[in-house]
Amino acid sequence: MQSIEKLKFLTTEQVRNLAKDFGTPIFVYSQAELERKCDEALAFPNAFGLTARYAIKANPNANILKIMKKKGIHIDASSGYEVHRALLAGFTPAEIQLTSQEEPKDLKELVEKGIYFNACSLKQLENFGKMFPGHKLSIRFNPGLGSGHTKKTDVGGTTSAFGIWHEKINEVKALVEKYNLVVEKVHTHIGSGSDPEVWKAVAHYTLEYAELFPTCKIVNLGGGYKVGRMADEKSTDMQKIGAPVKELFVEFAKKHKRELHLEIEPGTFYVANSGCILASIDDKIDTGSQGFSFLKLDTGMDSNTRPSLYGSRHPMIVVGKEESSEASQTATKEYVVVGHCCESGDVFTQKEGGEPIVREVREAAIGDYMVMEGAGAYCSSMSTKNYNSFPETAEVLIDLNNKAHLIRKRQTLDQILQNEILL
Repeated sequence: MQSIEKLKFLTTEQVRNLAKDFGTPIFVYSQAELERKCDEALAFPNAFGLTARYAIKANPNANILKIMKKKGIHIDASSGYEVHRALLAGFTPAEIQLTSQEEPKDLKELVEKGIYFNACSLKQLENFGKMFPGHKLSIRFNPGLGSGHTKKTDVGGTTSAFGIWHEKINEVKALVEKYNLVVEKVHTHIGSGSDPEVWKAVAHYTLEYAELFPTCKIVNLGGGYKVGRMADEKSTDMQKIGAPVKELFVEFAKKHKRELHLEIEPGTFYVANSGCILASIDDKIDTGSQGFSFLKLDTGMDSNTRPSLYGSRHPMIVVGKEESSEASQTATKEYVVVGHCCESGDVFTQKEGGEPIVREVREAAIGDYMVMEGAGAYCSSMSTKNYNSFPETAEVLIDLNNKAHLIRKRQTLDQILQNEILL
């Protein structure tokens, strides 16, 4: 049985006020939590300088990007479109690195603006060389191992299509020589893990790539720092995994007379526990004495698809609609919590593979509120928006003075339909 989860950054009074002021469902983000996580990233152990980037795919809302910019965080973009969003949010081209599975059609224009290109395949490397012979760039390698909660979150090893396979190093060197490219940075990224030994191993391998390119000045170890959303989950200790990495950089400098600048690029780490979904309990049903009791929310996989994709767990806290009911109701009950989409996979409490499981929460009534914590990363940005024609969920930011601001309007039906062309 799971422990009863608690609110992370909201009070029960704030929950009620937000629901009354903005309606439900809404995403709610905390600027204070975002800034605290930025400070933690910027304190990552390093020997010869650090650049902390933000993997914009985790949550690209412009207001979040502006907070990152103010804190001195740079950007890692996974598409040309993310590059443009970062530029619109105020980042300079020099602060943006492009690491994309699909080569943007406007790559030439982006690089000419000053965007830093990170080649993720031999094809990308050759195309870049043809366009920009003699130019500096970064190269992403797949070091042959990964670390993730599931295979779906593991972005290293033989099952991953991310980066250039490490055994193809001679092909990389041939292309670099052919186009007289300057490999200024090498990059690896292995997935959502928290094992210090794995990070140390990957740092070791990445430094071996740096050794092969005398022009290399920067090593980027990616992101993928495990974030514990639930009370029984452990988060990556940045100081713990960073200390041995720092030592490896010092050893490299002594051996090769090169002081390498370190880059990291978390996404989830900054924003996961800095955001939540505030929903209402729309209905309650059960499937008999041998079945389950269900809570139906007024949100679903159209706002958060992580449970359906990965079997991910999010803390869920029931808040009484009225303060009086909150004070008098202490009983708990086990529920399966489901979303409002007409889809069997729209279950918030499930194992990977889809099997529903119960979650113990405060006994709920229809009309009460449900706060789904840990929803700042890969929820709004990775939702199945408009499934069942549900509108895109509104978003609210709590500033440093505890004032709530609407930072994304709830979508209208007209906006859902605006790109359809009637024949």
